[in-house]
Amino acid sequence: MKLAITATLVSGAAAFTTQSAPRVSTGLNGAMEDLKEVAEKSNPVLKYYDPLELATTTIWGESNEATIGFLRQSEIKHGRVAMAAFVGYIVQSNGIHWPWPMTSEGTPFPFDAGSPPEQWDALPDAAKWQIILFVGFLEQFSEANGTHYMRGGTPGAYPKFTDHPEGIPHPVPFNLFDPFGLSKNRSEEAKAKGRIAEINNGRLAMIGIIGFLSEQKVAGSVPLLQGIVPPYAGEPMAPFG
Repeated sequence: MKLAITATLVSGAAAFTTQSAPRVSTGLNGAMEDLKEVAEKSNPVLKYYDPLELATTTIWGESNEATIGFLRQSEIKHGRVAMAAFVGYIVQSNGIHWPWPMTSEGTPFPFDAGSPPEQWDALPDAAKWQIILFVGFLEQFSEANGTHYMRGGTPGAYPKFTDHPEGIPHPVPFNLFDPFGLSKNRSEEAKAKGRIAEINNGRLAMIGIIGFLSEQKVAGSVPLLQGIVPPYAGEPMAPFG
């Protein structure tokens, strides 16, 4: 849980600009136009809103178009992480866990250790490293395969394992995105609508998971959660703390 929350925070200010989700044909040309179009679709009231002017700057000596690609990828990725963290927080808070032992020695999952951050603290370091290294592999595979999102690739599009078998240590029967191919027959209109929904859900999830943690660390900071989430004495941003 801490790992997911830490990744969520990395999005920083980029989470509050109007980057978009993947489009069928998104190149570097017209990146700003794409950005504004998706902004209007994701929030017809606010529309395009970039008070920090992130979308008009450049980073690491890259072009503005490449920078927009980076920002869009950042929001989509961290929105997904936040959605997983938000749902995971609720699941763990209700004591839901896998029925089998956590370790080969028979150690159960620490569902009774307290709140989600306390359950993470109760994990063995070996288990934490397995999670961190797996997430690191997913990140490395995404960056190394397919057309990069800063080089004309589609922000948010995760490359298929089946298209790049050389990038994985052993054969994998399913892809990370849509492993059962449920979306392949959806219309382009339906896919576009789903991508807009993903952006908005990710933004809400970022607010939601930070709300949970804020109330746990500073009682009363989120009045709607006061008395619902328990206090936490640890450090949410320290995976091995």
